Amino acid sequence: MDISWDDMRTVMCLVRGGSLAAAAQELGLNYTTVARRITRAESDLGGKLFDRLADGYQPTDAGLLVASHAEQMDRQVDTLMRELQGRDANLLGPLTITAPQLLIAHVLTPVIDQFCGAYPDIDLHVRATNDLLDLNRREADLAIRISRDPGDSLKGVRLTAQQSASFATPALARAIADDPTSPIDWIVYADYAAVPKNVDSSYPNHRIRMTFDDMVAIRAAAQAGLGVARMPLFLGHASHGLVQVPVLPPQPYPDIWVVAHRDVWAAAKVMAFREMLVPFMRGRRAQFVA
Repeated sequence: MDISWDDMRTVMCLVRGGSLAAAAQELGLNYTTVARRITRAESDLGGKLFDRLADGYQPTDAGLLVASHAEQMDRQVDTLMRELQGRDANLLGPLTITAPQLLIAHVLTPVIDQFCGAYPDIDLHVRATNDLLDLNRREADLAIRISRDPGDSLKGVRLTAQQSASFATPALARAIADDPTSPIDWIVYADYAAVPKNVDSSYPNHRIRMTFDDMVAIRAAAQAGLGVARMPLFLGHASHGLVQVPVLPPQPYPDIWVVAHRDVWAAAKVMAFREMLVPFMRGRRAQFVA
């Protein structure tokens, strides 16, 4: 009785994802390869690891046991690779950073360009996403996050405080100024789905016109003149066709941090990017705080 590590990891990913498609996406394989590996693992172990159901793969007790041991092995491999990376003194090879898309687009591109010019032997990979990638599992080496807390297993430096405010088109801003008592249409983020707190009492009438789950969409709707939107100062001031309106005075917004797993914080490539990023961001504080 024997099983390969590739097949154990496939069992783990299928338990985690619940479907061939989800496991295939995590592994970077096609779903037929995942199915073949599962069949091979069951043959090698001499027992069923999954029940094939109409709504997905349901792990048996044996499948859960294999997945549990695979997760332990996977964590040990991640720990080993992080510790080795933390000892790496070379300024060459791959480095993966992650940051929110809009922060990259409107703030970070100059420092990314500066870093690539200073360290041409480093193969920089930028993952532009609002998702919090798992630094324990080495989905990225360094993360720039908008957050109130960098996380227990991570080490971080606060780059800058932030504020948010209300923005609208110049035409809508003029209409609000001409008649502060008229109803003000808001475009709001789905996680909050309410008019922001602390709106100025000089503007008494507010209503939600539409709700979005993405800041890019919120900004586009505001640029189209569909309402007032709350957004970070750096984004509002960088957005063509928007002006700040006094409906919502500047409010505290989560800080911007650079974080990494403690095991890799001292790695040469991670340090090199961080040492360039920190003064760059702190020199631009006026973009983030009124």
